[in-house]
Amino acid sequence: MPPPGRARSALGPGRWRSPVRGPWLTSVFGLVLLIGIPIEFLTGLVSYAAYNPGFRSNDPNPKHGLFGLYLFDWLTSPGWVYRLTEGIHVMLGLALVPVVLAKLWSVMPRLFAWPRWPSVAQVLERASLILVVGGVAVEMTTGILNIDYLTTINFYSAHFFGAWAFIAGFVVHVCLKFGDMLTALRSRRLRTELRTGLADTRPEEADDGLVPLEPAAPTISRRGILALVGGTSLVVVLSNVGDTIGGFTRRFAVFGTHYRSNGPAGNDFPVNHTAAARRIAASQTGPDWRLVVTGTQRLSVSRTQLTSMRLTSAAMPIACTEGWSTTQTWTGVPLADLARLAGIERPGSAWIESLDSLTVTLSAVQIGAADAMLALRVNGADLSLDHGFPARVMVPAAPGTHNLKWIKRIAFSEAS
Repeated sequence: MPPPGRARSALGPGRWRSPVRGPWLTSVFGLVLLIGIPIEFLTGLVSYAAYNPGFRSNDPNPKHGLFGLYLFDWLTSPGWVYRLTEGIHVMLGLALVPVVLAKLWSVMPRLFAWPRWPSVAQVLERASLILVVGGVAVEMTTGILNIDYLTTINFYSAHFFGAWAFIAGFVVHVCLKFGDMLTALRSRRLRTELRTGLADTRPEEADDGLVPLEPAAPTISRRGILALVGGTSLVVVLSNVGDTIGGFTRRFAVFGTHYRSNGPAGNDFPVNHTAAARRIAASQTGPDWRLVVTGTQRLSVSRTQLTSMRLTSAAMPIACTEGWSTTQTWTGVPLADLARLAGIERPGSAWIESLDSLTVTLSAVQIGAADAMLALRVNGADLSLDHGFPARVMVPAAPGTHNLKWIKRIAFSEAS
């Protein structure tokens, strides 16, 4: 049955005439996505778990409901684990964008094909495509916008529920098409296609909608398309991975260019938000600043008193959900020492508030970690105002947003 109106001539199979389209090429892109998307999904789940959303103040998406059943207490060792998982999540997500676009291009004739007598399998396939295509558009758009802080929507909710909708459609689609994919991949040899140039490019054998009935002359070989897509993914990664690796490679990053603090020596590295952007006034951090620490007793501690306590140093990364990270050497008072100072020998949690009214709750494991500290210095120098002067929290393996700057209050509670 033909589609109504003019849709047949405008979008029907006759419009798509590229001779390189076919089940084999589509299946190659599908295989890459079959490997990459589960990794992307799992690292996304890990990123959410790293927030320790069991503490209400930490949960960026408190309406997660049953989708939060997998959550677990986040770890503190190795200290670079969140930097690794979030770096993979962001870089892989960017690398898969050209593959997704190529996959959509390769199946375009079937997307617009008017269905014949529909079967249950066809209905499920079309329904899964709505979730797959819509979900991938939401995930990649919100993810890329979040890297550069361009999104004004609730990123965490949109990205979280979009991921679950997408993966539901993805699983159904894979179950329906996995056999077809294997058959198509076996129909041609990758090595042969990589040796076949434009002059020898021929259409695949006729199928149920991807191979054109009246193919045009080839303008690119399958080898060329694979090189184009793979090369584009490589360029995307190389032009952005510097934001995760840090060092001199950061200057080449296209996305996620962050403000670089020009404070005292040792403070010349990026920050998400400056003191001016968070409206931190110099008067709030001057000699009158006091850190309020509460437990079984309440203390008000000056920065001078903090610097006279036992200090520890450790190299730890700041790794943010946007994919950027930087590793520096921090020096400060162990959080466990502050808990004991407040009369808490076995802390169960610590509720922390900053001068810009942000809050975070740390778990007992995080408080007791050897490198967890209230940082006062970085790379041997006092913290600059942009990096959290007079004091900031640094916890190994924690998301960057949990390493609050400009701390004003820490409330420790006893373990139950």
